[in-house]
Amino acid sequence: MAGLVDFKNEEEVKEFLDNLGTEYYYQCHREKDADGCHRLAEYLENIKKNFEATAKVLTFNCEQNSHSESCYKLGAYHITGKGGVPIDLKTAYSCFIKSCGKGGKKSADSCHNVGLLAQDGRVNDEKPDLHLARDYYTKACDDKFAPSCFNLSTMYLEGSPGLAKDMKRALHFSEKACELGHIWACANASRMYKLGDGVKRDDAKAETLKNRAKDLHQKQREAKEITFGV
Repeated sequence: MAGLVDFKNEEEVKEFLDNLGTEYYYQCHREKDADGCHRLAEYLENIKKNFEATAKVLTFNCEQNSHSESCYKLGAYHITGKGGVPIDLKTAYSCFIKSCGKGGKKSADSCHNVGLLAQDGRVNDEKPDLHLARDYYTKACDDKFAPSCFNLSTMYLEGSPGLAKDMKRALHFSEKACELGHIWACANASRMYKLGDGVKRDDAKAETLKNRAKDLHQKQREAKEITFGV
């Protein structure tokens, strides 16, 4: 369609979206462009609300092209059964591993999900693999994914038969997660400094971390209020 689209005109918008879908289909199936296939999947999901077709494109793009974002989204589909795909944690796990290894926008999310599934144990005959979980959390944490840093801190804080308690590491990852905006990590680190647990007691540092937790919590509340106010 030539020129600008009048988004108040229903016919123009429909024509624009139809043309967009045709373009993405061509990119995916004619040009064999993996990014084009992912755009097609997002179009089918968000515009057409055709989740079955979305799942088919995601499956193709993950299995044939190893596209990181498509593998991540396909893994999420297998967690919930969206798009008619079977709920299968092992398949989801494989998708997340592939996405994690490929890099990209959802790589850290995928690495984190591998960690969650390894820690949970349901993908390994109910046998949690804490060392594998730690390794994938570390990979995601290194990529500045706050939930993984927090999970590492709790693993070292609590300890387990497969992973020894280590308060210094627990504090390290709590502070890192706090820097990345994780409220509970700030609260945990504050408490550790307050009690001198794994670190020399430091009331000033504890207060600073507690205030950061409060500030993050307030910003989170304000963001929710803005969202609901729209």
